[in-house]
This record gives sequence, structure tokens and C-alpha cells, in this order.
Amino acid sequence: MNYSNGWPIIYINNQWIYKDTKESLSIPRTCRSCGDKVTEKGHDACIANLPGIQNGCCGHNVQQPYLQFEDEETFRKVIKFLRKN
Repeated sequence: MNYSNGWPIIYINNQWIYKDTKESLSIPRTCRSCGDKVTEKGHDACIANLPGIQNGCCGHNVQQPYLQFEDEETFRKVIKFLRKN
């Protein structure tokens, strides 16, 4: 299954559409998990603009979330923080 912001999507007639309403993906939806809209740059609002993060995805409650760190030092700081808490 393919998803867009947690919503199931399908490919029909050379375009991606939402499975439930058959609307085009050109009509943006909020995150199915948190209800937030993506940012103007298309980022997940719940994790957008985190310092030291190059990119990521919250997972929208259907996929594994991930973060890509800008550098190894940022990664070390996050791991240290997580181990403390």
C-alpha cells in the first residue's frame, strides 16, 4: 500500500489519487495522524525545522518515522539525550 500523509493512495489513469475519495493528490490533505498541514516547503509540520535535522518523516501512523541528521555531532547529542531520558 502507498500513502500520502498517512492516507492510502492508488495509481489510476497515470495519476496518484486518494483511495477513499478518488481525489487527486494535487488537493493536499492534513496528516492523518496529527491533523497538521504540511509546511509551505512540504515538510511534516510536527517535525519541521528541528535544529540539526536535514530531513525526516513522522510516519503518519502508518510507516516508521525517521530523521536524517546534518552531521555526526548532532546524532551524538540526540543519542546522549535519549539515553538520559
